[in-house]
Amino acid sequence: MKYIGFLVVLALTVALAVAVSMPFGAIPPLAPLLDPYHGFWQNSFSEDKLAEDELELNNLGEPVNVVYDEHLIPHIFAANEADLYRAQGYITAKHRLWQMEFQTMAAAGRISEIVGPLAIDLDRMTRRKGLAYGAEIGIKFTQETDPETYALLEAYADGVNQYIDQLDDAQLPVEYKILNYRPEQWSAFKSILLLKYMTDMLVGDRDLEYSNLRKILGDAMLDKLYPEYPIGVEPIIEPGHKWEFKPLEVSRPDSINYPNDQILLDPLPQPEKGTGSNNWAVSGAKTKSGNPILANDPHLSLNLPSLWYSMQLTTPNHSVKGATLPGALGVISGFNENIAWGVTNATRDTRDWYKITFQDESRKAYRYGDKWMQSSIRIEEIKVKGQDAFLDTVVYTHYGPVVYDKTFNSTRQDVNFALKWNVHEGSNEQSTFLKLNTGKNHDDYNAALDNFTAPAQNFVFASKSGDIAMRIQGKFPLKWKGQGKFFMDGADPRMEWQGYIPNEHNASTLNPSRGFVSSANQHPTDSTYPYYVFDNSYEFYRNRRLNNKLTDMKDITVEDMQGLQFDDYYLHAAEALPQMLQLLGSGFENDANAKKYISLLKQWDFYADPNQKAPTLFYVWWREAYGQIWKELSENLAPVTLPNYYQTVLFMKNEPEGEIFDLKKTPEVESAATHVKEGFKGMLEVMKNWEAEEGDFSWANYKRTKVQHLVPQFGAFSVENVYTGGGAGILNATSGRSGASWRMVVELGPEIKAFGIYPGGQSGNPGSRFYSNFIPAWANGEYLNFDLRKADQQEGVLFTTILN
Repeated sequence: MKYIGFLVVLALTVALAVAVSMPFGAIPPLAPLLDPYHGFWQNSFSEDKLAEDELELNNLGEPVNVVYDEHLIPHIFAANEADLYRAQGYITAKHRLWQMEFQTMAAAGRISEIVGPLAIDLDRMTRRKGLAYGAEIGIKFTQETDPETYALLEAYADGVNQYIDQLDDAQLPVEYKILNYRPEQWSAFKSILLLKYMTDMLVGDRDLEYSNLRKILGDAMLDKLYPEYPIGVEPIIEPGHKWEFKPLEVSRPDSINYPNDQILLDPLPQPEKGTGSNNWAVSGAKTKSGNPILANDPHLSLNLPSLWYSMQLTTPNHSVKGATLPGALGVISGFNENIAWGVTNATRDTRDWYKITFQDESRKAYRYGDKWMQSSIRIEEIKVKGQDAFLDTVVYTHYGPVVYDKTFNSTRQDVNFALKWNVHEGSNEQSTFLKLNTGKNHDDYNAALDNFTAPAQNFVFASKSGDIAMRIQGKFPLKWKGQGKFFMDGADPRMEWQGYIPNEHNASTLNPSRGFVSSANQHPTDSTYPYYVFDNSYEFYRNRRLNNKLTDMKDITVEDMQGLQFDDYYLHAAEALPQMLQLLGSGFENDANAKKYISLLKQWDFYADPNQKAPTLFYVWWREAYGQIWKELSENLAPVTLPNYYQTVLFMKNEPEGEIFDLKKTPEVESAATHVKEGFKGMLEVMKNWEAEEGDFSWANYKRTKVQHLVPQFGAFSVENVYTGGGAGILNATSGRSGASWRMVVELGPEIKAFGIYPGGQSGNPGSRFYSNFIPAWANGEYLNFDLRKADQQEGVLFTTILN
C-alpha cells in the first residue's frame, strides 16, 4: 500500500513539474519565471549594485571609458567614432534592450511572434503600410550613398550583439521572462527600422474623412468649416518673410474626377492624440546674458521605459549630450560644444491614397491612363507563436502598397486603394543626426538637414556664435492646390505628385528681427509661401501663447525658459469660456451645484494647475457643448473629422445664430446658445456622478496622468495618478496619457549651460531605482543639470566602467 501512495505522490509531483514548465496560452511557464536563480527575482536590482570596473568589448581600436553620473546617465569617452558607436550600442542595450527590440518588432509587424495569433491583424496592418519595406529601401540607400554611416550602424549593432551574447537567463530583462521569449541579434536594418517607426507614430492623414466631408457638406460648406488658413493664424516662419527663391511650377488639371464612393468604415490608424511638441530659440538680444537660449519639449505618449535615453558621447573631436532613441545612433535632441538643436513634428500631408482599378481578379495589372501597368506581389511571412506561420499577399503598385483588399478587410468600401508615402523612398535620416552631433555652425546644420526625409520636422537651431534658426524639413511633394486632400483616382496620371520641393525651398528663417524662432505644430508659413501646404491637424493655442510670451519677454534667463515649458495657461479656455458664460445666460439660479460651478469658473485665472477645479469644469462643459454643436456631423455612418476647437470658438463668437448651429433633423432652430446650455446640463450630470463616486474634482485628480508600460497589461510596471497640471493645447501639454516626453533648455554661452528631464528613468528594469525616478521632478517642472562632463571630472560620479 505504501508503494501505491508513493507512486501517487510521484505522479502528482511529475505532473506539477510538467505543468509549471509549460506555457498556458499567454501565461509563461511558471517554473523558470519563479526560479530564484534565473527568474524575475534576479531583476530586482539597481545597476549601481552590479557595476563592473572593466567589461570586455571586442573590436575596439582603443579602450572606452564610461562614466555614469548620479542619475545613471552614461558619458562615453572614445578615441574615434567607430569605438564610440560600438560602445553606445553596448551601453544602450545594457539598460534598454527589451524596449529596443520590442519597438522594432512592432515596426516590422512581428508582435505575433511574441503574443501569438491575437496580434495577426495588427501585424498585417503594419506590414501592409510598408514600414519594413521602407526600411529595406532605406538600408540599401544608405549602403550605396553613405558607406561611412552604414559602417557606424554596423559598429552600433556589433555593440548591441556583444551585450546580447553575454546574457544568461538570469540577466534577461523581466519582460522577456514574462512573455517567454529571448532577444535576437541586432542589425543596421533595425536601427533604420526604428526611425521608420517614429515616422509612423507622427504621420497621419485624413483623406478618407475629407472625402466623406466633401460629399456630405459640399465644397462651399467644407471650406467654411475647415478653412485652410483660418483668421488669426500665427505661422512658424514669421509673417511677411521674404522667399528668396524662384518656385517650381505646378500644373493643376483643368478638371478633377474624384472617386465617388462614400467610405463607411474606419480609417487607417492615426497618431495618438496629444502627439505634438514645442521648440524655440531666443537671440542674445532678448536674453539677460546676451547668449542665445534654445528649448525643446517633444510631446508623445508617456511610456515606460521612456522613449528617450540620455547620454553624453565624446571623442577628441566633439562632445554631444542630450536625448537618444534606444536603437538609433547619436543624440536626437541635444547640444554639443558649439550648437544646440531640437525637433517638433511638422504636420504636413505626405501620405496620399489612390483608388486602383485592377484589370481582373488576379490583380497583376491595373489601369493607368490608356494602358495597363504591372503590379508586383510581396509575400509577408508572419511567424505566430504556437502556430504555423501566416502568409499574407500584398499587392504593390507604383504608388505603393494596396492596404485593404479582397484578402484583408474585404468588406470595407475602400478596398484596392494604394498608399503613397515618402517613407517608401530611399532616405538616410540617421546621417542627419550624426552630422548634427558634430556640427559647428548654421551651414553644418543645413547640410545635416538635407539628408532628412521623414517624418517632417521643425528643426530649431542656436549656436555659440549667436545664430538662431528654424527650418521645416522633410521631403515634401509638389502638389497643386487641394491635391491629396481627398482620395484620388489612381488611373488618372494627372493625380501624380509632380516631384518634390527642393530642400533649399523648404520654409526656413535665420535670425529674424523679432529676436526669436518658435514652433508648436501650427501652420508652417503664411499664405505667401509659393507651394501648396496642407494638413488637417494644425495647432492653434500653444503656438499663440508661446509667441505672445516670447514677444513680450526681455532679459530672458534659463529659468524663464523652464517656466515657459511648464506654463499651464489654458488659452482655449480663456477665449471660449467668456463666450460660453455669456451664451449660457440665466436659468440655473435655483441649482446649488450650478451656482457653485459658475462661481468657480468666473473666478478662474485660466491656469490649469493641478489643484484647480475650474479646469475640470471647463473641460467637461466644452466637451459636452462641442458634442452638441457637431452632433449631426459626428452621427454620420461615414467617418469624418470634426471642425477644430479654434474654428468652433470663432463661430460661437462671430455668428452665434448662424446656420451651422441648427440641427437639420429637429423642428426647432438651434443656435450656439442652445448647445452651450445643453452642454452645461450635460456637465452638471457628469460632475454629479463624479463627485458622488470620486469626490475631489481638482484637475490633477480628474485627468489622472499615467506613465504607462509599453505593454499596457503590465500595470504594475506603470506609474499612475501623477500629480501635475497642464493639458492638451497648453504649453505644458500633459494630459492623461501624453505630454512632454523630454524637456531641454540650453544656454549657448562661452561655457554652455544645459538642463533636461524626462518622465521615466535611465533603466528599463522595473526593479531598478533608476526606472521611474525622474517622474516626480518632471511632474513638478524641475530639471537635471545636463552640462557636458569632462573625462576626469570627479564630482557626481556613480561609477565608472572601462570597455576593453
